[in-house]
Amino acid sequence: MPSTNGHGPKRAILYARVSTDEQARSGYSLAQQIEALRDYAVGEGYEILEEIQDAGQSGASLERPGMDRVRDLVAAGGVSVVLAQDRDRFAREPAYLFYLREEFAGHQTALKALNDRGDDSPEGQLTDGIIDQISRFERLKIAERSRRGKLRKAREGKIIAPRTPRYGFRLNATRDAYEVYEPEMEIVRRIFRMVGAEGKSPGSLARVMEREGIPTPGGGRHWDRTFFRECVLADIYKPHTFDEVRAVLSPEAASSLDPDKRYGLWWFNRRGVKTGQVSEVTAEGRRYRKTYHWHEKPKEEWIAVTVPDSGIPRELVEAARAVVEKNRKPARAGHRFWELTGGITYCGECGNTMCASHSTKSKKGRIYSYDYYCCSHRSKYGTDTCANVYRPRAHELEEPVWDLVSGLLKDPERLRAGLEKLVEDERRSVRGNPRKEVEAWANKLSEVDRKRGAYQDQQAEGLITLDELRTKLAGLEEVRIVALKELEALTARQEQLERLENDAGALLEHYAGMVPEALDGLDPKERYSIYRMLRLKVVVCADGRVEVTGVFDGTSEEGPPRSVETGDSW
Repeated sequence: MPSTNGHGPKRAILYARVSTDEQARSGYSLAQQIEALRDYAVGEGYEILEEIQDAGQSGASLERPGMDRVRDLVAAGGVSVVLAQDRDRFAREPAYLFYLREEFAGHQTALKALNDRGDDSPEGQLTDGIIDQISRFERLKIAERSRRGKLRKAREGKIIAPRTPRYGFRLNATRDAYEVYEPEMEIVRRIFRMVGAEGKSPGSLARVMEREGIPTPGGGRHWDRTFFRECVLADIYKPHTFDEVRAVLSPEAASSLDPDKRYGLWWFNRRGVKTGQVSEVTAEGRRYRKTYHWHEKPKEEWIAVTVPDSGIPRELVEAARAVVEKNRKPARAGHRFWELTGGITYCGECGNTMCASHSTKSKKGRIYSYDYYCCSHRSKYGTDTCANVYRPRAHELEEPVWDLVSGLLKDPERLRAGLEKLVEDERRSVRGNPRKEVEAWANKLSEVDRKRGAYQDQQAEGLITLDELRTKLAGLEEVRIVALKELEALTARQEQLERLENDAGALLEHYAGMVPEALDGLDPKERYSIYRMLRLKVVVCADGRVEVTGVFDGTSEEGPPRSVETGDSW
């Protein structure tokens, strides 16, 4: 669509956003935002091109379905302005607003909010920038006050109410302390007995719980094996004497305890998390997912809060912990390299990965060994979770797949066509011009450095106070962190594309056209490396069919997926 800005009808995109799923479900503010934007657009003579909503999306990231749609429409041309009710509907970070304004300006599109105070002049942009920083400062102060309030509450010996109480406990009426919840705590005591006294493994614990129909802590269908390990190692279930807890509590919190009782310990401020959102291009289209990066804080920052005694003997806790500490993950099945694991082979029924399995049988005094692939979900959670009973033997699946792939390697032209298509698809998935994006964020970093020097000069001349300088420098530091994060993400996307191009080059130069004897001599690890380069996906169906897709998709006369023949299942 050619641009008509300034020479034709004025076209506007209306954009509304709410930040939480609760707001999205209730419709709070979305309809109000769109209504206000419609009134403004009609009054200004704009033709509304599209109304776009981001329901339940945070403004801390630009990776949002609605914002992606806005950016695509702007890039196509013909958009005069993108309208939002408030500036923070576009983004919560001033750095993101700066970036969107620069990106849209490249397509002769304005970014406008109904609460803008300035105009397009440098002075107007400065005014809006100051307002953005003030709004951001207020949000940070609110977050800081909330954090400090929680720390103070924990030091007073009170629980910071979580979304879900720890298993075996419930919050009291005032939601600042735990009470033992006997129906669940009895399950916890049983876990400690089964582990500490009977030496049960996480897998056997899960099977017992599921067989008896005991509800899982999270309400899911299956018990998570990691829950048992975390349960055994948690201080909240371990009984501590008064002297032990007094050593880690504040005097204020310790003063209210009974010296004759025992207590569990719940730790606050032990872990921190950074959340984000990323978009990925899949075969089904663009997919958005939340990211969580957890980290453990220094131990001196942890705050201990006492909880009621779980009623589990300390000797049993120590015995259970000893069993868990000795529990080590066994070696790979059969001590062989499984070239079709690691995200290559999938179950055709439930879509989960196929896992490696090894079994031995004794027959007439001789030991027979079997290596085979099976559905990981069925293997882990039981026969009722997936209907795929087909379990191809390892060599009877690996050899036909390799025959298909080696045939592709012996046909360099077909391989080249598939690789070029794969690389081109990856290039198209990268939004915008990465080089210009890197340049824009680099310019933002330069601007931050320039402003830092200017603020320091103003403070030296007495034009601003030291507290004002600290506030301004703190705001600039946050902008710098955002810019560095975006530069890092852009670099990662570019490196991913370069790795794909390098893989394509390595396949064409090193493997394609190899003499058959050399190809047949490749070991399983080299085969696995080739499969990853080819983006190979092997789907094992319940009826014994095996379908293979990869870079040869769309380049063969038969079309994808390709089928291979395997032997009988074990």
